[in-house]
Amino acid sequence: MSYQIEDALRDIIKEKGVEREFLVEALETGLKSGLKRKFGSADNVVVEIDTHNWTIDVFLLKDVVKRCYNRLTQIGIKDARQIDPNAEVGSQVKVAVPLEEFGRNAIIVAKQTIIQKVREAEREKIFETYKGRVGDIVTGSIQKVDRTGVFVTLGRAEALLPPKEQIKTEKYRQGNPIRVYILDVKESPKTGPQIILSRSHPDFLKKLIQFEVPEVYEGIVEVRSVAREAGERSKIAVYSKDNKIDPVGACVGVRGSRIQAIVRELSGEKIDVVQYSSDTIVYVTRALSPARPSNVAVVDEEERSLIAVIPDEQFSLAIGKGGQNARLASKLTGWRIDITKESEYRGKVERERKLGIKVAKLKELSKQIREKLVENGYETAYDIDQVELKELMQIPGIGKQRAKKVKKVIADAYLRL
Repeated sequence: MSYQIEDALRDIIKEKGVEREFLVEALETGLKSGLKRKFGSADNVVVEIDTHNWTIDVFLLKDVVKRCYNRLTQIGIKDARQIDPNAEVGSQVKVAVPLEEFGRNAIIVAKQTIIQKVREAEREKIFETYKGRVGDIVTGSIQKVDRTGVFVTLGRAEALLPPKEQIKTEKYRQGNPIRVYILDVKESPKTGPQIILSRSHPDFLKKLIQFEVPEVYEGIVEVRSVAREAGERSKIAVYSKDNKIDPVGACVGVRGSRIQAIVRELSGEKIDVVQYSSDTIVYVTRALSPARPSNVAVVDEEERSLIAVIPDEQFSLAIGKGGQNARLASKLTGWRIDITKESEYRGKVERERKLGIKVAKLKELSKQIREKLVENGYETAYDIDQVELKELMQIPGIGKQRAKKVKKVIADAYLRL
């Protein structure tokens, strides 16, 4: 039966490439498991392995006694001296156990234990290898495609490209090579390491730029931000540490050669490259390209919101298909951008100017009504314009008829100005 273990050893050494020290430990554990199955215990088992010739000797360490009551752990003095002439009662001798005497079941258990140990070591090796490669781009081969994702072979490891990390416009076919980004590596005791891949993550695009643009790889040009809707369109903001180098030109390349190489890798995904600026207004203006805002103003610094005024003829360009350009510009800059047409903005500004008239100057209202309105916080026409009739009626001394009059006076004043 020993040839089964020897065959397993040859396969392991040839295919798995495990270290000798580990294999010795796995062998000892496996053989002891097999002996435990046969004898019920393996406490006195000694395994000696020649790692050069891969010969295995198994012994039972037995106590030398006058009369033997347990053949598993004891040996009579007469039999002991046939093994070691100097044996004495109370000493111990090693009794050889030929592998052929293990029995079929014990050999199977030993072989299974060895293989299991080697698999565990291989899983641990894969985990340690790929744990340190999170954030890297690797090339693998598509092994299988199903509902759970695309299974990719990376050398001896198997990795998964989940549906949410795929580019929706791409078709994946078994046997095809694939370039992927290592997103995460998780350890699972049952299934081994789980290597999660991505082609849709913004950092995949960022890494591709690093590969294609020497200035980015060397650190002269930095990719400050990436906003991406994988397979459709992306925006990247770049910055140069060297004033002599145009960061946008470096990334685009001569006649677009560098950026087109990335576009091809991403199956035609459109990529806008804009120059980063620490000036929020300038940065947002650039991020909204190809549209050109006529004005950008911060609305709320804490809330990081602003308004971008766009010439009417460029409004659809600023918004983009399905709002895509506006969304990407917002993701890229980290600001909430309210995009409005130039004509609408002018009308809004003019209306707010007119509604800014003080209530105290509205002579069409009696002094008593004006005072009551101001006392209750309605100081401008705009304040009154923003509330419903019912709210004005709740002011003491102003009923339904007076509230209606107030609303009419505000409307008339707006039309007059």
